Amino acid sequence: MKKLILASQSPRRKALLSQLGYRFSTQVAAIDETPLFNESPKDYVLRLAEQKARAIFQILPKQEQKSTVVLGSDTCVINDGNILGKPDDEAQSIIMLEQLSGSTHQVFTSIAAINNKSIIHEVVSTEVYFKPLTLDEIKRYWQTGEPHDKAGSYAIQGIGGQFVTKINGSYSAVVGLPLYETSQMLATLGIISPIQEE
Repeated sequence: MKKLILASQSPRRKALLSQLGYRFSTQVAAIDETPLFNESPKDYVLRLAEQKARAIFQILPKQEQKSTVVLGSDTCVINDGNILGKPDDEAQSIIMLEQLSGSTHQVFTSIAAINNKSIIHEVVSTEVYFKPLTLDEIKRYWQTGEPHDKAGSYAIQGIGGQFVTKINGSYSAVVGLPLYETSQMLATLGIISPIQEE
């Protein structure tokens, strides 16, 4: 039986992968997440997902590699072509959310799965529409603690969901892991969910 490892400790990714019915373990991949010079947002998230998956796969014993698939993923928020990372403080959070206020931005989520024969990957793009935000709303949102460790300074699955008027694309990808694409990718590498046929 093939073993699945999620190269992440993100509670959101763990919850989404569990939602699909998979049994898996998790390991954190320690990689440098600094964007490269002139690297596009799409190339950036794809590189990080691949690096996370490779980092965990490469430290597995050779015998274990034969029966293991490692899944890596990364998500970034893009506004006007710029990557919005996690805010360092309230001032950064205000800047980010004021940029997103009353406008549309993109969320790129990449997935990469590796076994002993190949690595496959995909980037899922979703458009997210925000209502206009007041400065007081942004400050009160910061005080909840939710934006502190979130790309783009918001969580669609949490309190920040009330800012989103609509999305065009995959909701689960914005949360952190695109369910459809992940299940299809894992099936390609022999990891079958409980409802898929052997």
